[in-house]
Amino acid sequence: MNPSTHHAALSLPLFTRPQGCLAVERFMAQHSYPDFTPRAVLFDMDGVLFDSMPNHARSWARVCTDFGLAMTPEEAYMHEGRTGEATIQILAQRYLHRPATAQEIERIYEAKCRLFNACPEAPKMEGATEVLKRVAEAGLTIAVVTGSGQKSLLDRLEQNYPGVFAPELIVSSKDVRHGKPHPEPYLLGLERVGLEPWEAIVVENAPLGVEAAVAAGIFTIAVNTGPLPESALLEPGAHLLFPSMTALAQALTPPQP
Repeated sequence: MNPSTHHAALSLPLFTRPQGCLAVERFMAQHSYPDFTPRAVLFDMDGVLFDSMPNHARSWARVCTDFGLAMTPEEAYMHEGRTGEATIQILAQRYLHRPATAQEIERIYEAKCRLFNACPEAPKMEGATEVLKRVAEAGLTIAVVTGSGQKSLLDRLEQNYPGVFAPELIVSSKDVRHGKPHPEPYLLGLERVGLEPWEAIVVENAPLGVEAAVAAGIFTIAVNTGPLPESALLEPGAHLLFPSMTALAQALTPPQP
């Protein structure tokens, strides 16, 4: 690491350890960046801050199947981060052999939202509070970049993590034209925090989210909080992989003297 990279790393214990140092070296080798000086962390929401993906997966699978677009909960995890419209269009091409109409998309998505909102409230992801605390203690800006546009979950950010997320630093599916895996959501996240790609870190749990963050040129940490194999997160280019948010929190915790 060069001196300024090392200075930035001092506030993030993860990057003073061999695993983090090697990951940064590989990341810098991929790009011609002048430095790696993290000043913000962009968090995905579902599956990272809330353990909400089981509810999403079951809701998508049931509603799409009811509309003749058969989908399993397991496939729903692979679509995580994609906009609802894009997910529906993929299934429509597969089963109807044509694009879904605007009316069909609206009916399916409204039905999915009703079913999801009827599910038991998703708890905070175990370890997420500790990760946010460590990031805040390091003086880094915190933002959210989510493929969700459902008001119920966006409202819960303030209820469950009071004072952590500024409304202007939340990017949802309603803010972008192209959802994940397109880099637009994370590029907009960078714009919101006013930083360059080498000045940010992404925390993601979804293959499409990892793909989007990597395409935006941002150092990407994957947390495997769902049922997917590790390869599903490593193959899209995750620079580091942790089995849970709790494991990431431990990696961000300064060593005891």
